[in-house]
Amino acid sequence: MNPLFFIIYTIVVTLLYIVSIPFLLLFALRSKYSRSIPARFFLWRNRPLRADGVWFHACSFGEMRALSGLRESLPDDILRFSSITQTGFDEGSLYSQESRFLPFEPLLLFWIKPQKALVVMEAELWCLLFALAHKRGAKTLLINARISERSYQKYLKMRWFYAQIFAYIDEVYAQTYQDKERLESLGAKRVEVTGNIKLASLPKPDKMIPKPKGTIVCAASTHDGEEVLALQAFSSLSDQEPEAKLLIVPRHPERFAKVGSVIQKFASEHGWSFSRYSENDKLDTKVVLVDKLGELVNIYTISDIVILGGAFVPAGGHNAAEAAQFGCKIISGKHYFNQIDIFDAVDGIKVVQEHELDWWLLEHQTLPNTSLRTDSDITPIIESINRVLSP
Repeated sequence: MNPLFFIIYTIVVTLLYIVSIPFLLLFALRSKYSRSIPARFFLWRNRPLRADGVWFHACSFGEMRALSGLRESLPDDILRFSSITQTGFDEGSLYSQESRFLPFEPLLLFWIKPQKALVVMEAELWCLLFALAHKRGAKTLLINARISERSYQKYLKMRWFYAQIFAYIDEVYAQTYQDKERLESLGAKRVEVTGNIKLASLPKPDKMIPKPKGTIVCAASTHDGEEVLALQAFSSLSDQEPEAKLLIVPRHPERFAKVGSVIQKFASEHGWSFSRYSENDKLDTKVVLVDKLGELVNIYTISDIVILGGAFVPAGGHNAAEAAQFGCKIISGKHYFNQIDIFDAVDGIKVVQEHELDWWLLEHQTLPNTSLRTDSDITPIIESINRVLSP
């Protein structure tokens, strides 16, 4: 990184930080941000990670869970984790006491301690994160790297900026050869294609759930508006199959209460029974709100049909492979632009328009069971990390 650029960039983000402080204080009053904002922007109860470890940074819950194959290959005492979301922080905390919220960039000047390696997931291209970690002795890796078609043109307009960041990234592990070409056009060096590591580290069930009678429909990782869509479509199936059940799993835990109210109102209007999984895990009601984190993979094991959320609204979709590993029939919306590589690796996904969802639920017997077509190899990443750990 050009020293002048480093200085100017640091000054600019510091000024932005100072100007944003009043707004940050207001946002910190919201329950969703009550822990992350004080930790990230004011270092409240957010001491630096212990030195001389392997530091993994992932944006949120899903990305943190996808690190399992790498995490399990290393001794527990050298693991370090950071995230920018509450769910990501909580997931990292399950594996190590050295789990932190990533401070905003200018605060990293005082926060980062020397590490053996910094391993960053996907598109978390924080300029000072890579520069400071590298300058303080860490080998820097960007893994599971991807650039969607939708984002690529925006990246190209800022190619000069990303070239400065890639100057401090030692190795890049891309999901596809197209991602490799795009990353290299932005200045990335030593790029290797390993596939999507989310396929190598798919979450596995941690308990067996007895499967209720009837067709089990799981509305998975839903966003605002998708619960109502799933309920309306399911009502047609319920008329045809009275024993069918709907399990709704919202993507974000802060929406559990709101979604519960929506379901309760809809269930009452249709004379359906309703329960919350956190209060009753028997799955013996018509509709169940799964309001506990980490349960989705267990739910997939008993699901006949998965309505995959995040794609009926323009949120980018979610990981279809997690359900496909169990052969579930999957129905998705068209807005899966952040998951194109995963969708390409799964056979049998039915992509539909919103108004078609009820029809395809009724015709679910004509849908194929999904299966995984490709996988990935995280061995090169493990070998690279182990090289810095060798005496």
